[in-house]
Amino acid sequence: MATVTVGSAHVHYDIEGSGDGPALLLVHGTGSGGAVVNWGRTTPRFTAGRRVVTLDLSGADRTVDDGDALTVETLAAQVIAVIEDAGTGPVDLLGFSMGSPVSAAVAALRPDLVGRLVLVAGWAYTDGDEYMRNLFTLWQRLGEFDPAGFGRSVTMTGFSRGFLNAIGREGVEELIPNMPPTPGTLRHVALDLGVDVRGLLPRITAETLVVGAAQDATVPVENSRELHAAIAGSTYAEIDAGHVVFFEKEDEFVRTVTDFLGSAAA
Repeated sequence: MATVTVGSAHVHYDIEGSGDGPALLLVHGTGSGGAVVNWGRTTPRFTAGRRVVTLDLSGADRTVDDGDALTVETLAAQVIAVIEDAGTGPVDLLGFSMGSPVSAAVAALRPDLVGRLVLVAGWAYTDGDEYMRNLFTLWQRLGEFDPAGFGRSVTMTGFSRGFLNAIGREGVEELIPNMPPTPGTLRHVALDLGVDVRGLLPRITAETLVVGAAQDATVPVENSRELHAAIAGSTYAEIDAGHVVFFEKEDEFVRTVTDFLGSAAA
């Protein structure tokens, strides 16, 4: 466990694994559970022959800051600081959901720090998608007035209908508490409403893989396809799963990412 100070934030990060290959830095999505909730199960799948860095962005429980409103640029600065502080050299950078536009910004602003880029279930801007704008606005209202309803909403949109039915009522009920509407989570949701990285995408020079989730009910898959179209030379893969694709289709997700990183390194 380590921390690096960026402005008012004391940003928590961890490094697991060993090896001479480029480090892989995983950037989590919306939710105050941060890296533990997003990557706790998946990180060990990537540690063979490489170090894996996970961080907690402002809004996550393990990173302490002044509580101010968040921007993509604020969080990108935290990722940059972790890369530099960890001393791993240029990293392969993977961002999920909210972490996707943040990671895209890092690659655009500091190309010297990013070898390869993977954007999972991400999007370039919110204001042009009325579905997402209204969904995130609903989350804000539920978070303020109906916390239990918030948990059910994010679970319903976070996973495909088939997956929810497959795990059954008991499994679904276990998922609901994973993203409570804490002040940190709601800071992330406010950021989600303001995302716009369209101007940065043409500046990305890293080899890039965009991964879309075909049944995504949080960030509809068309947004991933648009990211791919906007990033010159990027490749695209689509997995038949809901938004939390690395949970629903873990083996396929890991294989998709490692095939890209391996082929890019060869």
